[in-house]
Amino acid sequence: MKTGNLIFVVPLLFFAGELQAHHSFFGRFDTGVSIELQGTVSRVLWRNPHAHIYLQVTADNGQVTDWDLESGSPTLMTRAGIPAGSIKEGDVIRVAAYPPLTGKLEAFATNVLLPTGQELVLQTGASARFGTDAIGDFSYRFLTEGDRSHPEWGLFRVWTFTGADGFLFPESINRNYDLENYPMTEAARAAVARFNPATDNPTNNCTPKGMPLIMEQPLPMEVVRQEDGNVLFRIEEYDLTRLVHMNQSEVPVDTDFSPLGYSTGNWEGDTLVVTTTHINWPHFNQAGIPLSNRAVITERMTPVEDGSQMDYRMTVEDPVNFTRPVELSKKWLHVPQEQVMPFDCAIVPGVE
Repeated sequence: MKTGNLIFVVPLLFFAGELQAHHSFFGRFDTGVSIELQGTVSRVLWRNPHAHIYLQVTADNGQVTDWDLESGSPTLMTRAGIPAGSIKEGDVIRVAAYPPLTGKLEAFATNVLLPTGQELVLQTGASARFGTDAIGDFSYRFLTEGDRSHPEWGLFRVWTFTGADGFLFPESINRNYDLENYPMTEAARAAVARFNPATDNPTNNCTPKGMPLIMEQPLPMEVVRQEDGNVLFRIEEYDLTRLVHMNQSEVPVDTDFSPLGYSTGNWEGDTLVVTTTHINWPHFNQAGIPLSNRAVITERMTPVEDGSQMDYRMTVEDPVNFTRPVELSKKWLHVPQEQVMPFDCAIVPGVE
């Protein structure tokens, strides 16, 4: 129904269980309804972790309101066929978006109708809403099979996240996930009770995620064997690298704590086993469960025989926050055309 300030509230007509809202999504936007806004673009920030479209909406009485329309990762949208520069300052556009839960003039844009009549589908799982001339194909995020042409590469290649197998942390995309499925201590439960997802989510900025949460990142990762035998993970999100010190049974005594910790590794056949300690990133997940500096994380990465897929398994031991080890898993695919792209994160004033 149309209101005086050109906002339309309509039933949600598309899939709300999107994959790209792993950054600060829950607690800020209502995925159960969709609103429509029409106005003039005053500014566009097409930078990771999320694009922002600043829209001036004029009401029937002449009052102008300024909206901050957040959307998905530009690197994801580039892979979906939406080029940078699609939305320009001065454009009069129509937008479908999830409305705010915060009381702020902000929303999460899923569809944009350009002045040319072309529609941009910005959201994983969304469909065309305003017409038939639409671009934005996120089907690549649901691939179920990888390329089998180079089994000899083993683990050393670019791996692509697939949403078909779900996220490493199910609560990242399912706000109804019961955190009691985790074997939390009373201290961890108390921390979750104090957590405000709208303000305390540690991923709503350009501060790189630490272990273990960085390993759920939904972008490509390259595994590289270095000349000295050590292994390097080139992670697209935040342009991070993780170094795994191979054949080193003990961590040096003067090792500093850091968000990614200190990782040692060894081979069990084709499986790379990585043990990480000395982590000082205080978050187990983005839903409020903390991580202590006593945590020990063990990862097992195994390529299938034809090289098309990597099986990834993680065990988190943290006696401060869990009563027993936590087991997590996901799958990665090898997609030949995928490469690790620059993330080039930019802080948005008023959001960080």
